[in-house]
Amino acid sequence: MYIENPDRTNLRYGYTTGACATAATKAALLMLVTGKIVKNVEINLPVKKTASFIIENQRIEKDFCIASVKKDGGDDPDVTTGLDIYSRVELKKEPGIIVAGGEGIGTVTKQGLPVQPGNPAINPVPLKMIRSAVGEIIEAYGIPGGVKVTVSAPGGREVAKNTCNPKLGIIGGISILGTRGIVIPFSDSSWKASIVLGIRVASRMGMDVLIFSTGGRSDSAVKKLFPDLHDEQFIEIGDFLGFSLKRAVDAGIKKVIVAGMPGKMSKLANNNMELHSSKSSVNFNFLASVASSCGYDSSTVDKIRNSNTVLEVMGIIGYGDKFIEEIKKKCVENMNNYIGGKIIISVEIIKNTY
Repeated sequence: MYIENPDRTNLRYGYTTGACATAATKAALLMLVTGKIVKNVEINLPVKKTASFIIENQRIEKDFCIASVKKDGGDDPDVTTGLDIYSRVELKKEPGIIVAGGEGIGTVTKQGLPVQPGNPAINPVPLKMIRSAVGEIIEAYGIPGGVKVTVSAPGGREVAKNTCNPKLGIIGGISILGTRGIVIPFSDSSWKASIVLGIRVASRMGMDVLIFSTGGRSDSAVKKLFPDLHDEQFIEIGDFLGFSLKRAVDAGIKKVIVAGMPGKMSKLANNNMELHSSKSSVNFNFLASVASSCGYDSSTVDKIRNSNTVLEVMGIIGYGDKFIEEIKKKCVENMNNYIGGKIIISVEIIKNTY
C-alpha cells in the first residue's frame, strides 16, 4: 500500500550561475556607462519572471568595470552556492558582444556538449541571457561599438572537482548553467509528493491521459506537441519515472506519454526506471548495439560506442528515424513490463535544442 505524506515545508528557491553572471554583467556595464556604483539590478529570467540581485565587489576603472553576485542556490544542495560570480566588462571599437571565461570557469575539451571544444563552459541559455542584458543597455545608452564580457568565479576550479565537469571533459572550473534562471529545491519526498498531487488533481478533473516530462525543457517542448491538452495533464516527474508510473496506475490513468531528452530516454531504453545519474548511467555499448541492429555501418557503431555524451551520439546519427524509433520501442516495452501493461504508453524524445 502506498501512503501519501506530502512534505509541505516551504523551500527557498535560488538562482542559477547563469542568472548571477547576467546580473553581475548588467551591473558592471551600467557602472561603465554611468560612472556610478550600482548596488542592485533586476534581470529577466527565462521563466518569464524578473529577479533582483544584490551587487558586490564593485570596481570602476577608466576602461573597465567589475561587479559580482554571490551565488545562492536557495535550499537546494548546490555545490556552487557561496561562490562569487564576477563579470568584468569593457567597451571595444568593433561591434558585437563577446563573452569570455576567466578564472574558475571551465573550458570544454570534448565533443557532445552544448558548447563546442575550446570555448568557456557557458551554456547557450545563460549566454543568451548575458547578451540580451548587454544588448538592452547598448540600445538604451546608445553605446557605439561593442562590449566584451569576462565571467569568472574565483574558487571555481576546486568546486568543479565535486561536479560532473571532469568526467565530461570540462577542465579548470565550473560551468555557467541554467535553463530557467531559478533553482527549484526539491527533496525526493517533496518532489514525489508534488507528482502524486498532480496526478490526483488531473484524475479528479476527469483527465485520464497524462504527459510525464523528465525536465523543464522537455516539459516546454512537449506542450507544443500537444497544444490542445490542459495544463493539469502535464506533470514534470524529474528522474522518478518508475514511481510516477505506479502512481498513475493507482489513480486509474488510462494513458501516459513520457517525454524526455535523448540521454534520459536512452537510460530508460536500457531498462532503468530511475533516471538520476546517481541511480543509472548511459550505456554506450547498449546504444552501439541499437545502432548496429538498425543497420548502421561499423564505423558509425564504433563512434557511438566511444562517445562522451548522448548529445554526441545524436550528432553522429543526426536523430536518425530508425534509431530513435528503436529507442522509443524499447522504452515502451520496458515500461509495460514494469507496470504489467496496465496503462497505454507512448514516448516522445525531445531534441537537444537551445
